[in-house]
Amino acid sequence: MQRAMKKKQAGNDAKFFTTNRKGENHELREELRNPARDRKRDAVKKVIANMTVGKDVSTLFTDVVNCIQTDNLELKKLVYLYLINYAKSQPDLAMLAVNTFVKDANDPNPLIRALAIRTMGCIRVSTITEYLCEPLSRCLRDEDPYVRKTAAVCVAKLYDISPELVEDRGFLDVLRDLICDANPTVVANAVAALNEIADNSGKDVMMITAAVLQKLLAALNECTEWGQVFILDSLAKYIPQDGREAEGIIERVSPRLQHANSAVVMSAVKVILKYMDSVTNQETTRALTRKLAAPLVTLLNSEPELQYVALRNINLVVQKRPRILEHEIKVFFCKYNDPIYVKMEKLEIIIRLASERNIDQVLLEFKEYATEVDVEFVRRAVRAIGRCAIKLERAAERCINVLLDLIQTKVNYVVQEAIVVIKDIFRKYPNRYETIIATLCENLEELDEPDAKASMVWIIGEYNELIENADELLESFLETFHDETAQVQLQLLTATVKLFLKQPDTTQDMVQRVLSMATEDSDNPDLRDRGYVYWRLLSSDPEAARAVVLSEKPEIADDTFSLEPTLLEDLMSQLATLSSIYHKPPEAFVMKSLAQVGGDEEEDYEEEEAIEGAPQEFDSPASGSAPAAPAPAAPAASSGGDLLDFLGDDPAPAPAASGGGGFDMLGDLSSPAAPSKPTIVTSDVGHGVFINGSMTKINGQFCLDLEVGNTSSTPLQSLAVQFNKNTFGICTTHPTMNLPSPISNGSSVPVQYNLACSPQMVNPSEASLKLQAAIKNPVTNAVFYFTIPINMECLMAQTPAMDINTLVAQWKSIDDSLEVSVVVNDLPTVDIEAIKSKLAAHSIAFVAQREVPGQEGQSVVYFSCKTVTNASFLVELKFKRGMNVSKVTVKSPSKALSELCKITVAKLIA
Repeated sequence: MQRAMKKKQAGNDAKFFTTNRKGENHELREELRNPARDRKRDAVKKVIANMTVGKDVSTLFTDVVNCIQTDNLELKKLVYLYLINYAKSQPDLAMLAVNTFVKDANDPNPLIRALAIRTMGCIRVSTITEYLCEPLSRCLRDEDPYVRKTAAVCVAKLYDISPELVEDRGFLDVLRDLICDANPTVVANAVAALNEIADNSGKDVMMITAAVLQKLLAALNECTEWGQVFILDSLAKYIPQDGREAEGIIERVSPRLQHANSAVVMSAVKVILKYMDSVTNQETTRALTRKLAAPLVTLLNSEPELQYVALRNINLVVQKRPRILEHEIKVFFCKYNDPIYVKMEKLEIIIRLASERNIDQVLLEFKEYATEVDVEFVRRAVRAIGRCAIKLERAAERCINVLLDLIQTKVNYVVQEAIVVIKDIFRKYPNRYETIIATLCENLEELDEPDAKASMVWIIGEYNELIENADELLESFLETFHDETAQVQLQLLTATVKLFLKQPDTTQDMVQRVLSMATEDSDNPDLRDRGYVYWRLLSSDPEAARAVVLSEKPEIADDTFSLEPTLLEDLMSQLATLSSIYHKPPEAFVMKSLAQVGGDEEEDYEEEEAIEGAPQEFDSPASGSAPAAPAPAAPAASSGGDLLDFLGDDPAPAPAASGGGGFDMLGDLSSPAAPSKPTIVTSDVGHGVFINGSMTKINGQFCLDLEVGNTSSTPLQSLAVQFNKNTFGICTTHPTMNLPSPISNGSSVPVQYNLACSPQMVNPSEASLKLQAAIKNPVTNAVFYFTIPINMECLMAQTPAMDINTLVAQWKSIDDSLEVSVVVNDLPTVDIEAIKSKLAAHSIAFVAQREVPGQEGQSVVYFSCKTVTNASFLVELKFKRGMNVSKVTVKSPSKALSELCKITVAKLIA
């Protein structure tokens, strides 16, 4: 009875959303102050209702918070909900509730304990976060599993606010301990929290051991369906030690393939596919291949939206392991009532599963699709027939016969799409199926789309010797030359030149006219340039023109929708996520700043501690920087070496100006050029891709700061990058450079491409400040090679300044034969404080400074630095008062690396 009354009361809460009265905040305040519990509860409900519909009720903050002191769970939940919403805008007032939070975290009722800790975690106010640690620490070890599972999620929320606090208080270790908890729900929440922390930080905080692995597999059978998803996603990141362990895990995970929740099924599929790479037994692999087919097919017996998600995932699975569904192609045949987006995805999978064994059945299905009413779907179906012909050589003739039948239907868009497809088949199989050209020529009047026209013109030009009236056919296109698109004009120009080279006697006037129209009457630069190239080739060397224009064409392959192997591997690890739907890695569409590893890089280098115990000849550095003195005039080059006793050292070349004035075409002095990123790859080398930029650090992250541009006609979406082994082991953090947005012709986008250093990438036999790199364009498959200048200052690790005595001892321990030095002329400043600050900004730490005895006005400054690869250097800078030159000396156990450090320091102070 009591439960029925509560349900009835809850159903009446909709009345709180129906009021449209104005100025009711004052009335709500009075009701909130009413001592009657029911009136107070209804008042808070009205406040929450107003807040939900977007009204500002922040003025009632104090009155609502005063209602928190109650033993009524429903009222407490409402007040906590209000606090979560407004605490960020009223942080000072939110502090009023802290004591209640702490008190509720110790309440005998586990529901209230969990509610308090959950609310404190949701309030993203740093002042409250400080009070959260103690209650959270207790709740993580609470006797009630409901409290523990809530606290586990709260750790992830706290990490998002203050990662250092979570690590310092040992909450990550407690979370790892919770993985071994007796309650499966606690285990699932602990795994979910660790996964979220790993995603936010970029660190492996899970640390799955053999014991943890067994506990996760045991909890898999007992926790909720979403808990199973979290655990399976964690298992997908684990690397089994051998094939036997992989088979054992697969056996424990396989029952999840029959789960009712499609998310659990896809996560299980992801785990099994990942571990199949480690299975060495071929019979086991075949058995798993058969086992995976049924659950994937079952996913298609759901709503259209779920079908689409399943199909996008299956598309990836089929690319990785096509044998899984090779006998299930009928499942992907389109139904009449399928939405268009489902039909398009099914079409793609059918093409991937098409084989010589089922091609007849597939072609009948495609031919049926070509008669449907949706024009775009019909086009894709016709295109699919052509792709099957290119994929399966033995079935090409059957595909062409189906295309010819479709051309006979005389349906305009079907005919035009078929001609485009047949052109591709001709390119794949030259000199095989030219007998059908006559049929194509009968349909010239049907053509009104640029793609179809361009394809037909290409066929006429390529096979003009087989067409009796090829010149007349081209003439019919030339009548509307100026009205055609650039694509058709370019094909007409090339086709006419081909015809002239094969039939020069009858087509000289035609080619002359076309070349004149292309070079004199057109404002398209591509068309003009091609016209001039052809004209000069024909007039100067007809044989060269024949070799260029009539050269053998490379065969084409059907890789229209294929993914790069590295990208496919990445996406396979992201099955059942948005990445598997977009077919893009997460970083391509999720803009989220990861917590920086290694602490704060932006330290204040101006405040340095005095060096204790320094010898008398060394001066302790001042706590503040002295004002920079004006740079003295540059001395004559011949006097610099003698005055500073720099004889025997080779002077460093003067630094090149970053940008200077010059004369423009009109002869007037132009203004200095705006600074731009240095060129790394020109569009000629990059086959239409150009890259400008340099190696740097951005917010402490070692990276390439690039501008990537495109001058080709094909949009650019990503690039595959690979580095050669190098001096410092520089490597990519991800093999694919994903661009923020597709780059169309003539445009460019800024890109931050993160780098790292790996011992496996070190080349110990080479000491160079050049990084050899290769990039592949996945769209065109073009590969180009280039070098990137290594800015060694970006590789300096943040280390404390070396003690003076340590520096002196190390300096003496290194043989003088390993010392390298250079003289740097024309320094912009010789103010030592300014130079110290400049070097400190690149983690080259100041150690000490001294005046040289007996050498008036001569100062020596010492620095130390270490690269991220643990190569240490001692640096000495000598200055002479009145001279804007400096002698740079570097010592280290490796003379070759010292040379690189010398170049880097000279560049930084120049």
